[in-house]
Amino acid sequence: MEAIAKTKYLKGSPRKARLVIDLIRGRNVSQALSILKFTNKRAALPIAKCLSSAIANATYLAEQQNIAIDPDGLWVKTCFVDMGPTKNRRRMRPAPQGRAYREQRHYCHITIHVTSDASAKDEQNAKLAEAAAKRSAARRAEAGTTKAPARTAKKDAPTKAKKAEDAKVEEIETPIAEQTEPIRETPSPDEAAATVNAEAEAEVADAKNVASQTPAEKNETQPADEAQQKINEDLERQ
Repeated sequence: MEAIAKTKYLKGSPRKARLVIDLIRGRNVSQALSILKFTNKRAALPIAKCLSSAIANATYLAEQQNIAIDPDGLWVKTCFVDMGPTKNRRRMRPAPQGRAYREQRHYCHITIHVTSDASAKDEQNAKLAEAAAKRSAARRAEAGTTKAPARTAKKDAPTKAKKAEDAKVEEIETPIAEQTEPIRETPSPDEAAATVNAEAEAEVADAKNVASQTPAEKNETQPADEAQQKINEDLERQ
């Protein structure tokens, strides 16, 4: 059993109404009514009334044809929103930089088609299931291509660990004498004192070998200094 309900000249733009109508497409009637009840949109209430009207039309047609149907078994087959006329209101709204915007009031038409045919619903569910399976297969293929290098890295990890362990074993097996520097023996106190005395005697001998400056050597430059001083005095007198 199928039935259609329409709501015409509904206040509001069709773009805003489509945001609500898309929530109930392909869903059960009871589920769609619960969704519209808790949707915080202005178009939710008129759409819920239209859906209730479609359910009432379906039950009325079933009674006329002596067909027993369960209202809860109905589901939304198709639903769409069409653009309605725009009211011709000659009003302007001020805009930035001295401009003016024209005010318009939009209207829309809502159409909801409900049915109790389970075969069509099963076909639609099968199509949705196939589409979901294709998407999952594509995602798995992409994940497999990206994870392939990671698997090779995991395979190479044990070999790297073995190589590191072998290197550590070789370092441990090397003789300790090669790894450590030769230990220097500390001299005894007598030997240290003897070396200090020898160094002191060498310094004294070097001091004695240095020629000391005698007074005669110091007075060698005095005659030249006196002669230069006399020359300077004669020049000043002139």
